[in-house]
Amino acid sequence: MKKYLLFITLSSCSIILHAQNFNGIESNLQNIFRLSNARSRSISPENFTGAKGKGGMATTGTGLKPSGNLGQGWKISPSVVIKAHSSFTLAEIDSAGSIQHIWMTPTGNWRYSIIRFYWDDEATPSVEAPVGDFFGMGWGQYAQLNSLAVTVNPGSAFNCYWPMPFRKKCRITMENIDDKDMVLYYQVDYILTDVPADAAYFHAQFRRVNPLPYKQDYVLADSIRGKGQYVGTYIAWGVHNNGWWGEGEIKFFMDGDTQFPTICGTGTEDYFCGSYDFDTRKKNAAGVTETNYTEFCTPYAGLHQVIRGDGHYNVMQRFGLYRWHIADPIRFEKSLKVTIQALGWRDNGTYLPLQDDIASTVFWYQAEPHNAPPGLPSKEKLEVD
Repeated sequence: MKKYLLFITLSSCSIILHAQNFNGIESNLQNIFRLSNARSRSISPENFTGAKGKGGMATTGTGLKPSGNLGQGWKISPSVVIKAHSSFTLAEIDSAGSIQHIWMTPTGNWRYSIIRFYWDDEATPSVEAPVGDFFGMGWGQYAQLNSLAVTVNPGSAFNCYWPMPFRKKCRITMENIDDKDMVLYYQVDYILTDVPADAAYFHAQFRRVNPLPYKQDYVLADSIRGKGQYVGTYIAWGVHNNGWWGEGEIKFFMDGDTQFPTICGTGTEDYFCGSYDFDTRKKNAAGVTETNYTEFCTPYAGLHQVIRGDGHYNVMQRFGLYRWHIADPIRFEKSLKVTIQALGWRDNGTYLPLQDDIASTVFWYQAEPHNAPPGLPSKEKLEVD
């Protein structure tokens, strides 16, 4: 019989109701003291297979020169070089288990490094996205992101805490589509453990449209088939107009919905758990009241990045937003389609459909099999310009 603990966690901004099991796939301060039969393992350039007792054995690698005469065990292989136009397998695990944490520091253009996850020998990836967008850094510039599922820390430390169970095999690859080699420091922390029968598989999908056609909704996902739950949205939103841009509604069409969705939001900033244009008003040094976008990060939602035009060449306003449905997953039985409107204001007080640059990565869990992903845009259409 599965054991469950029901408890309430208090944080600075929310009350969460959890149902935790004790097979080791999930843990937090409420159950971390409980023993488990799960076995901890870690894959990195210092232990490519994650084998027990096999870390730090390298005699060659990217750290060989700085290690001098220190010898084996002294940071000989801390990173890998992924050649231009090639792919590298970061991790391959032939067992049942669950990814617990991923850390990496990719160099180069984050839109040109494509991360993919494959579960149980599947032919098409369950996760396919540029590495920057997967970690909430779609504009290729650092911004601190503090949340439960993803953290990005100085200077480019990408961390992912989404639990990712698998029953037979896990394979994670990185493709470098750039014309330059990239250096990658990384670590994949996981456990070997039995996986419950009701555990679904982690999925993520990237899309970008630039510019969005006039009066056309932006589609975040429309090919999700099966039973599962939608757990997160990241959007890199580039504004092409003056004025406010976030009046559009997000819509979740599930299980046969056609013209009208089951879930319809009230505005973009509302969906991302903000309000009133993300504005705050304060007096500057001259005593003049200014109105500004206000960045914020919370465990579940944030406007963590605001790129303000410099008045010269970099004139576009760009935003990074995330919304994790950890406490409120959106559950579907057969299918899911997700859209959002790009909507601003005209001077006469009516809505203005916008033609913005929108890129998104969405996250969900589902029972396999999954539909093949739509494929990534060309390198030219991935580029942040």
